[in-house]
Amino acid sequence: MVPVVMRSSLAGLALRWLVNASALPFVGAALALAACVAPPAPAPAPADVELVVLGIAQDGGLPHFGCEQPCCTEARRTGRVLYPSALGVVDRRGGTPKLLLVEATPRIEEQVALLHDTAGVHGRGRQPVDAVLTTHAHLGHYLGLAWFGREVAGSRAIPLHASPRFCAFVEAQAPWKQLVALQQIAPRPFAVGEPFAPWPGLTITAVQVPHRDEFSDTMAFVLRGPNRAVLFVPDVDAWEKSPGLLDRLLDGVDVAYLDGTFYDGRELPDRNLAEIPHPLMARTMELLGERARRRPGTLRFLHMNHSNPVLHDAALRARIEMSGFGVAAQGERVAL
Repeated sequence: MVPVVMRSSLAGLALRWLVNASALPFVGAALALAACVAPPAPAPAPADVELVVLGIAQDGGLPHFGCEQPCCTEARRTGRVLYPSALGVVDRRGGTPKLLLVEATPRIEEQVALLHDTAGVHGRGRQPVDAVLTTHAHLGHYLGLAWFGREVAGSRAIPLHASPRFCAFVEAQAPWKQLVALQQIAPRPFAVGEPFAPWPGLTITAVQVPHRDEFSDTMAFVLRGPNRAVLFVPDVDAWEKSPGLLDRLLDGVDVAYLDGTFYDGRELPDRNLAEIPHPLMARTMELLGERARRRPGTLRFLHMNHSNPVLHDAALRARIEMSGFGVAAQGERVAL
């Protein structure tokens, strides 16, 4: 099962009921009822190593720059915000928690703040995380690296784990090469397909996936803690483009976060999806339906485009969940 954020207690529900004006004549009875309710059970201790979802949207988030569709205008009106897809890992073993940021998005400040809140850490200052991991060089996945530079955090030698091609890109191209020259980030190329450890007890394996690779190649990651393994593959052109890719990615993992950019391809009628290919959620559910029924909730979509109806249609989302799949939620956590 995938751990989720705790829901409201019965006492909390009673308090919300009390603020309803129509309930005011019954305040005394409600208070008496609340007094008889057993106190909520204490929250379970957090796992020694856990993963937290820091964002679930496509690179531009929600609301989306340049979008005047109802999905974005309503989000602006109500203040609804979804960050670009990213993960964090908190490792509480050995005293001070260690923090891994998976993807450096343009919303890095808010996402690292969420990671700090999850970890219960304060005072990290110019070294907000212990390491960064990036999948590829599209703006929603690495633009936040600039925040480690002298104009913002002025960090010192933050390890950047990425493919050799990505590392060569940031070392050669401005403005990223300045971060390297000033030793604000420290590129650490990994060997694709071979496990590596940002620190002892957390291992990561990068798997190359087909995607638009203008500046770097594109990786999926399998993150393994002491008890569980989680797959993160936010971007891929098509599962069928590399025969056997899905089977290789899912082999031995407990929870998988999968590219859910588009639901069925109809949500962006003014864009040529051949220019921005992604596997449709509907197709992924066809391919993995049996696995989802056997292990409900362990196949979870993220990286949803702002126009994806899954973000806006509760009935559609419920049908997806009834079929055994999940839609990731910002802030959800998985013990590793």
